[in-house]
Amino acid sequence: MEYTKEVEIMCPVAKGCNHGPAPIPEEGKWVQAKEIKDISGMTHGIGWCAPQQGCCKLSLNVKDGIIQEALVETLGCSGMTHSAAMASEILPGKTILEALNTDLVCDAINTAMRELFLQIVYGRTQSAFSEGGLTIGAGLEDLGKGLRSQVGTMYGTLAKGPRYLEMAEGYVTKVALDENNEIIGYQFVKIGPMMEAIKKGVDAKEALEKNTGTYGRFADAKKYIDPRHE
Repeated sequence: MEYTKEVEIMCPVAKGCNHGPAPIPEEGKWVQAKEIKDISGMTHGIGWCAPQQGCCKLSLNVKDGIIQEALVETLGCSGMTHSAAMASEILPGKTILEALNTDLVCDAINTAMRELFLQIVYGRTQSAFSEGGLTIGAGLEDLGKGLRSQVGTMYGTLAKGPRYLEMAEGYVTKVALDENNEIIGYQFVKIGPMMEAIKKGVDAKEALEKNTGTYGRFADAKKYIDPRHE
């Protein structure tokens, strides 16, 4: 260790109080985190790329500083899906410090990792007050039974008005309009459960019918339109 001459000639003064870092909540305990291995928690982070043409929601389950589970969801950029595929392979097994300094291929995923890191090390996790934390596999609960990201896609123009394309419930197939041509409901298909049914041998038409639902006053409509073609 090298010191400047100014420091070398100083007389030593004893250090007084040293109570350590403030404890943070982690999986139902208060922890004085001093090393990476002291960090545990399940939480989420949102990231975006420099041109802001796509975004990422990253969910990590960390135990004793090591990432045990990663859920990578992306939106808006076709190339980002391939980056997410690599990130899902890269992240598990790394410490959160390694992950913070690992090139996760896509800038949006890197940004999500940065935001998530801040939540974890400050004790702002989803599992902060859950004794024992969340089990590995808890990230899949965000996707529901169909194991599919919840995506909302809406489009509108001044000339032609709004078009609902995809809701949390699923892929919108029809939009219901009243006598004033205002939207009063929609019909949707739950893509995830439909595909599961088809994989199990259910006829595609039957699977489609069983996984089609409606929202709002769909039955009272004066007119139905296909939001993608009308």
